[in-house]
Amino acid sequence: MLKRFVRYYGPHKKMLVLDMLAALLISVIGMMYPVITNKMLNVYIPEKMYRTIVVAGGFVLVLYILRMFLQYFVQYYGHKIGVHMQSKMRQDLFTHLQKLPYSFYDNNETGQIMTRLTSDLFEICELAHHGPENVLISSVMIILSFSYLLTIDWILTLIIFACVPILILITVHYRKAMKQAFTERRRSNALINAAVESSVTGIRVTKAYTNAKEEISKFKKGDSEFVASSGKAYNAMAKFHASTSFVSDVFNVFILIAGGLFLYNGRISFGDYSTFIVSVNLFIGPVNTLIGFMEQFQNGASGFKRFCEIMDEKPEAERPNAEELQNVQGDIEFKNVSYAYGENTKEVIHDISLHLKKGEKLALVGPSGGGKTTLCHLLPNFYQLKEDSGTITIDGRDIRDLTLESVRKHIGIVQQDVFLFSGTIRDNILYGRPDANDEDIIVAAKRANIHDYIMTLPNGYDTDIGERGVKLSGGQKQRLSIARVFLKDPAILILDEATSALDNTTEVLIQEALDELCKGRTTLVVAHRLSTIRNADEIAVIMEGRLAEQGTHEALMEKGGIYKDLYSLQFRDDDLVK
Repeated sequence: MLKRFVRYYGPHKKMLVLDMLAALLISVIGMMYPVITNKMLNVYIPEKMYRTIVVAGGFVLVLYILRMFLQYFVQYYGHKIGVHMQSKMRQDLFTHLQKLPYSFYDNNETGQIMTRLTSDLFEICELAHHGPENVLISSVMIILSFSYLLTIDWILTLIIFACVPILILITVHYRKAMKQAFTERRRSNALINAAVESSVTGIRVTKAYTNAKEEISKFKKGDSEFVASSGKAYNAMAKFHASTSFVSDVFNVFILIAGGLFLYNGRISFGDYSTFIVSVNLFIGPVNTLIGFMEQFQNGASGFKRFCEIMDEKPEAERPNAEELQNVQGDIEFKNVSYAYGENTKEVIHDISLHLKKGEKLALVGPSGGGKTTLCHLLPNFYQLKEDSGTITIDGRDIRDLTLESVRKHIGIVQQDVFLFSGTIRDNILYGRPDANDEDIIVAAKRANIHDYIMTLPNGYDTDIGERGVKLSGGQKQRLSIARVFLKDPAILILDEATSALDNTTEVLIQEALDELCKGRTTLVVAHRLSTIRNADEIAVIMEGRLAEQGTHEALMEKGGIYKDLYSLQFRDDDLVK
C-alpha cells in the first residue's frame, strides 16, 4: 500500500525535493539558537563582548527572517502538493467508479461512496503534505540536538535518551488500538453520510407521509453509532497522548534534578546548564511531533486503505480481443439464457430463448419480479452472463465478444424511473449525443412532443430543471428522456415500463412519442399496461424467470392461457375504475 501511495508523489518530485530542502534548512536554523545561547552565556557575556552580542543577536534575527520565508514556502507549496495529490486520487477514484459494474452500486450506498471521495481524501491530503515534512524536520532536529547535547554533557544526554524507548513502547502499544478505532469511526461517518443522502433525496416522500420523526430517529441512531465509535477513537488517542506527555514531563524532571546536581558539583557551568535546558526542548519537541504524527498517520492511512478498497474493485470485464459493434442491423437473440445475481442464489432468469429480427418489437409481460427487467439489463451487458449461462447475440455476434461501449452506444433505454441531471433542459437532451448542435436538439425535442412546452418557459432550452428534474412533472421528465434517446438515435431500443406511472392524458402524449421512437428500431418492451403492446410483433410472458408463453396478441388470446387471464383481469380492473 505504501508503494501505491508514494506513486502519487511522482509528478511533484521537483517541488517535493525543494519542500524537503526547505524543511531541512528550517531544522538547521532551529539549532542555531541554543548554539549561540551557549556562546552568549559562556563567552560573550562573561568577557563583555557587547558588539559581538549585538552581531550574534542580529545574525539570529536574519536566520529567523529566512526561516519565516522557508516556513511560508513549506506551508504553501507543501499543501499544494497535497491538494494536487488529492485531486489526482479523486480523479482516479471517480474514473474507476465509472467503470464498476451495476452490482457494485447494488451493494454500496451513495453516501458511503461520497465519504471516500471527500473526507477520506482530505485526510490523505493532510498526510501527504505534513507526513514527509514532520518526519524529516523532527528526525533532523532529534539527530542534531542529540549530537549537540552530547558535546555539552554526555551523561545528561544519555539520561534523557533512556526515556525515548519508553515513548516508542507506548506508541507501539496504542497504535493498533488507535488504528482500529479510527477505522471504525470512518465507517460510522460513512453511514451518516449515506443516511443524509438518502433522507435528503427522499425528502418529498418523507413530507408526504409525515415521517420526519422516523427519519430523525434513523439519523440519531447512525449519529449515536458515530459518537460511540468516536468515543473509542478519542479514548485510545487520549491514553496515547496522556502517556507520552507524562514521559515528556519526566524528561524535564530528570534534567532539573540531574542538571542541578551536576551544576552543584561543578561538573557543568551555569551557561552549559542553561543551554542544555534550551536544547532539551529542541530534542523533546520533535519527539512529541513524531508521536503526534501517529494520529495523523492513522487518519491518512485508514483513509487511503478505504480508497484502495474501491480502487481494487474489479471493473466491468471485457475480453482482451473484444471487437467494436458497427453497422448495427438490430437482430437480437437470447439463447438458453440463465442468470443469478450472486453465487449460491436462486436464478432470476432460467433457460430463456427469444429472437427479435431487425425492426421488430418484442413485449415482455408478466407479474412483477418475474425477471423482465433483468433480461433488459442483460442485453447492454449491465450484468454479464457466465460462460455456461447461455448467450445473447446482436446481429449474430455474442455480446461478450464485443466492447461494452460499442454495445451500449447502439442501445437506447427509456425507464419508468427517469433520471435527469442537475442543469438545463439543453444539458439533459445533449446527454444523448454531446456533440449535437442546437438544430439536432430541437428536432429531438419536437419528436418527443416536448418542444412546445419548452418554448413556453422564460429561458427555453436554457431553463434549469433542478436536482433530478424536480421542477418538471413526471410526463415532462419522461418526454425529456425520450428526446435524449431520439438524439442518440440507437438501432436498438429498450422501454422498461416507460408509461406505467403516468396519467391517461399524459400517457397518450408519451405513447405517441414512443411509437415515433420505435419506428425502424428493434424494440424490447417491458409492459405494465397490456393495451400498449397489442401491436407488438411478439409477446413473451415471463413467469418466475421462465418463458411461459409466446406469440402475437391474437394468438395468445386465442390460446386462452396466462396472457389472456392477465389481459382480462387488467381490463376488468379498468372497468371497475371507470
